[in-house]
Amino acid sequence: MAGMPAFAVNRFDFTSPPAFADDVRRAERLGWDYAFIPSTPLMLRDPYVNLAFAAERTTRIGLGPLIENPVMRHPAVIASSIATVAGLAPGRTMLTYGVGDTAVRLMGERPATVTRLAEAVTTTRQLLAGEDVEVPATTRRARLTHAAPVPVWVAAGGPRTLHMAGRTADGVFIRVGRHPANLRAAIDAVRAGATAAGRDPDRIRIGAVFHTVLDDDRETAALISRSMAAGYYEYSPQLFGPPGFEWNGPPIEELRAKVWPDFHHAPDLRASGEVVSFLPDQVADAFSLHGTPTEVADQLTRVLDTRLPISLIVAHPMPAPLPGSRSPFIERFATEVIPRLRRRNG
Repeated sequence: MAGMPAFAVNRFDFTSPPAFADDVRRAERLGWDYAFIPSTPLMLRDPYVNLAFAAERTTRIGLGPLIENPVMRHPAVIASSIATVAGLAPGRTMLTYGVGDTAVRLMGERPATVTRLAEAVTTTRQLLAGEDVEVPATTRRARLTHAAPVPVWVAAGGPRTLHMAGRTADGVFIRVGRHPANLRAAIDAVRAGATAAGRDPDRIRIGAVFHTVLDDDRETAALISRSMAAGYYEYSPQLFGPPGFEWNGPPIEELRAKVWPDFHHAPDLRASGEVVSFLPDQVADAFSLHGTPTEVADQLTRVLDTRLPISLIVAHPMPAPLPGSRSPFIERFATEVIPRLRRRNG
C-alpha cells in the first residue's frame, strides 16, 4: 500500500465565525490536515468570513471551501475572496469548485453546466496566478491585484465533469462512493482528461470524498448507508453500472416525494434510509463508510489496499452535526479511526 493520505473534515460548528474558528482549531490540535466549509448561502454564513477567522486562529491546518460553484458567485469574486484568505493563511489555502447541486437548487437555480464550470476553473486559476484574463464584449483585460498561489480543485462524480477536471484543475475530488470499480473509473476519466489536454496525469492530485456514518449502533449505520447509496443514485444513476448493481425498487422520482431536499441532506437520515430499505448490503457498502470505528477503519483499509493514487480523503460526517453543537465525529475519527489505519497500514 502507498503512503497514508491526508485527512480532511468538512462539518464544524457553523453558528458564528468565532465558533467555526475555535472548532477548526480543535481539529488542528487533533491532527486533521484540512478543514473545509460548504458554500451554501441560504444555509450557512459566508464561507470566506469563516475561513478568515479560522486562518487567524490556526497555524498548520489547510483551509478552503468545499464546494464553491460559479452559479451563486462570479469567478472573479471567488478568486478575490480565496486570495484574501490566502493572505492570512499563506501556503495552506485551497479552493474546490463543483456544479452546485443542493446550494443552487435551494435558490431555484440549475447546477452549472460542465462548460460553465470549466470556464470558471480556468478563469479562477488565471486570476490567482496573477495573469490577465479577457473581459467579454470589451477589448480590456482584467487582473486580480492581490493574486495568491491557491490550488484550484474540482469535485466531481460524472465522467464528463471528471474528464474536464483533468483538463483544467490542479486536483480532483472524486465523489463516487468507495467501490473499487467506481474509484478506478473516476480516476481513469481524470487521467484521460489530463492526457487529452497535454498535461501530465501524475501531476493532477486525487482526493476522495467519503460520506462517513460513524455510529456504534449498526442498525442506524446500515439505514443511513442506504440513504447515502440512494443519494448517489438520485443524481448519478450511472454509478450503479461499474459495480454491476441494479435499482430494484420503486422509481427514484416516486421516492423523492417522500424525502426533502434529497437523500443526502434529509433532516432524518434514518427515516430516509427506511424509504430505501430494499437496497441490499452490497449496494449500501459501496457508497459510504459506515459502522463502528473498527469497521470504518477496515473499510478505509480496503480502499487504500487498491493502491489507487488517492492523496487526500475527506471524511464527510453523516448525519451533519446539529446547529450550535460540537460534533464528536471530529474527535472520534481522529482518535479512533486514523490511529487504527496507521497501525495497520503505516
